[in-house]
Amino acid sequence: MNTSRLSKNKNLLSIYYTAGYPSLNSTLEIATKLEKNGVDFLEIGFPYSDPVADGPVIQESSQIALQNGMSVELLFQQLKNLRQTVSIPVYLMGYFNPVLQYGVENFCRSCQECGITGTIIPDLPMYEYEEIYKPIFEQYGISNIFLVTPQTSEERIRKIDQLSTSFIYLLSSNATTGKNLKVGNESSAYFQRIKSMNLTNPTVIGFGISDKDTFDTATSYADGAIIGSAFVKILSQENYLEGIPAFVSSIKS
Repeated sequence: MNTSRLSKNKNLLSIYYTAGYPSLNSTLEIATKLEKNGVDFLEIGFPYSDPVADGPVIQESSQIALQNGMSVELLFQQLKNLRQTVSIPVYLMGYFNPVLQYGVENFCRSCQECGITGTIIPDLPMYEYEEIYKPIFEQYGISNIFLVTPQTSEERIRKIDQLSTSFIYLLSSNATTGKNLKVGNESSAYFQRIKSMNLTNPTVIGFGISDKDTFDTATSYADGAIIGSAFVKILSQENYLEGIPAFVSSIKS
């Protein structure tokens, strides 16, 4: 399932959470519970000390995860048995600095060994990926996910579609994560513009999806939607595993 292209038009629900939060060893049990309750694919964040695109909820989860002792090395150790309990696509999301420190080839190799489907690295420029790192990602069968914003030109979106092997991540706005999705005329036109481009890859909307209403709105324009901050808040509760089934069914029901 390593390079699985997501299927289109499926109202796909993806959940993002931070590895090592709320506790150091909770990463795998959360993934297993999410799949069991009908989530279509996962984004596991590897924490970084300077998470510029993240809102306060995810920033705090990153800080706690780092304090708990989470690192890229440890995450790969934790994920080595991922495919014994999780069969849906899993993407690792984070900043490029920890990937560079770990070594790009080592990182891709470790992803392959754990059965990771792909990566989402918002601060890895597309030209740099294409010029330098694309052969390494391809060698290990790891999809790299590119981000599109309301300002991205059609030419660049077409280029991203050519380079993509899994899905395209549409940012609902230029804000940080955790802001509520408000589909006014401007963002509606943006989503409609992308929908009318008939891209080869599925599109998934992220940033501001927090409940059934925002999920339904997003999936009326795209193939799926990603929920991050609203789910990370669930993990701050004492019996967070018990809260997962109700949270997922409140969105997918």
